[in-house]
Amino acid sequence: MPVELSLLEAELTRLLKPEQFKDYCPNGLQIAGSHSVAKLVTGVTASQALLDAAIAASADAILVHHGYFWQGENPCLKGAKKKRIKTLLDRDVSLFAYHLPLDVHQELGNNVQLARLLSIDITGDLKKQNNHPLVFSGEFSEAVSHEAFAQQISHLLGREALSVQGRSKTIKTIAWCTGAAQNYIDIAIDAGVDAFLTGEVSEQTIHSARESGIHFFSAGHHATERYGALAVGEYLREKLGIEHEFIDIPNPV
Repeated sequence: MPVELSLLEAELTRLLKPEQFKDYCPNGLQIAGSHSVAKLVTGVTASQALLDAAIAASADAILVHHGYFWQGENPCLKGAKKKRIKTLLDRDVSLFAYHLPLDVHQELGNNVQLARLLSIDITGDLKKQNNHPLVFSGEFSEAVSHEAFAQQISHLLGREALSVQGRSKTIKTIAWCTGAAQNYIDIAIDAGVDAFLTGEVSEQTIHSARESGIHFFSAGHHATERYGALAVGEYLREKLGIEHEFIDIPNPV
């Protein structure tokens, strides 16, 4: 059932509270299209491939985690940026993007959704962003080996994690933050958890893991952040009665 674009925007504002965040990009409706939305497509990044797939799927609006107009980027509309925005304007398709609000939401966010997928029980948080939990801490109901958890990641996320084996024989406690959060490994080390999981890895991350003895897993920026947008899309389908489709554009990073 179609809904007004303004109603969809209002529901997303109520749900994700973008006004509470100081972020690296604008959160919310970045490009306004048709006033009526019957179908919403969600995805991780508003790449040209996602736009083309969404339009082929007859989307009226697209919702992503990584949108446009990032802090410090060239504001000129040329090249790939011009093509992306022209694609949306020509087809009258709206673009919603939520960065930090989609990471930290305590029911639908990337961090919570990843924990549910990996059967991690959330016990607290180690760092907040705009007073919202950003780096979570948790534990497994039963301790797992490094190898078993790496295999679980590979099976459930569809990609092999880059990992460093820690000193403890098994993993019971863990901290995590999706995406490019490798620099938070020191927070996990200071907290004394057995393992730290994130999306990306830097050269120095490996040394920190080896020298501290923490188990480390880098499961992919894209792979760890597929689940928030999907969860929000399903919420909107049930709440507003619009059609929803999640489209995954594979990315090895």
